[in-house]
Amino acid sequence: MDLPERASFAHAIRRIVIEQSYRAHVGHIGSALSIADLVTAVVAGPMRGEGADRDRLVLSKGHAALALYGALHLQGRLDDEQIASYCDDGTQLGVHPEPGLDGIDFGTGSLGQGLSLGAGAALAAKRQGSDRRIYVIVSDAELNEGSIWEAAMFSAHHRLDNLTLLVDLNGQQAMNYTPEVLDLGAVDEKFRVFGWDAQVAPGHDQEQLAAALERAAGATGQPSVIVATTTFGHGVSFMESVIDWHYLPLTDEQYEQAMAELEAVAA
Repeated sequence: MDLPERASFAHAIRRIVIEQSYRAHVGHIGSALSIADLVTAVVAGPMRGEGADRDRLVLSKGHAALALYGALHLQGRLDDEQIASYCDDGTQLGVHPEPGLDGIDFGTGSLGQGLSLGAGAALAAKRQGSDRRIYVIVSDAELNEGSIWEAAMFSAHHRLDNLTLLVDLNGQQAMNYTPEVLDLGAVDEKFRVFGWDAQVAPGHDQEQLAAALERAAGATGQPSVIVATTTFGHGVSFMESVIDWHYLPLTDEQYEQAMAELEAVAA
């Protein structure tokens, strides 16, 4: 998929996020909009989704699963009926991803755990002689968790150069802005000290994300992290960088406005 197609793919994810969260009357919308471009850069970019040695994606910030469901739907791995069952009784598509669906290998939602899952999967691939790559997406708020840094040390110690971490650096979390809760400082520098190849990239720019992923794939002897600067609620003006949209569902009027803004960008 070329870069303009990836941008359209990410835009389509954002439409699905708005449509399905409105239909289900469920929140976590801003978090899903924040990572639509990151999910796209991986699944529509270098990630091999099929075959015995297919790559793996761990969505550690599991509450943003609707962005991943949207990507799987656009790839034809979830049909219309499945995506329209988001958060219904008995559905396989809950607020957090669960293993068992095509494209979802790890259940997530307990924040700060996804990097440990990814590190284990990367080490397993090494020991199996597989060339599969492991991608992990975490939120910046998850960096508050000590388990992240244990996994970071583990990954560098085992020289897991088949592991790429993307940090969704949107600067906020459930109840406040990240610097007010626990200031992270320079995230890339922290990972660099822990032995990682670290870079910073604009998280809504497919060209620069592709370049960052290419550099990560070329790293040898150390894991890679891409600190992606994003906007919470990206694409919908009244959601952008507003804490309330971590949990709130959409009203009828807000849904109409959100879809109108997305349509205007696509036009």
